[in-house]
Amino acid sequence: MLVSLLRVSFLLPGCRSLKEKRQRLGGLRERFGRQANVAVCESAFQDVHDRAQWSFIAVALTTRLIDQILSDIESRIVDSVDASVAEMVRESL
Repeated sequence: MLVSLLRVSFLLPGCRSLKEKRQRLGGLRERFGRQANVAVCESAFQDVHDRAQWSFIAVALTTRLIDQILSDIESRIVDSVDASVAEMVRESL
């Protein structure tokens, strides 16, 4: 069993409240956490209005499958989130 981490940092320019931050990043946990082999959490900057960091843990039997899962998450985030992606970092655990 292989485990990999995808850490995504967001910039939310002009965001002035935690409520607005939740609205702009809304649904990340619901969209990606439904997959049986993916765990999702907000991993940093929980109390900061204009920044966020989310972590996605993928578990699979092959490196190829993990790469597919994380690549899909990366592309869906870029296409669907109302925030600028500052950084995406993958790490094998």
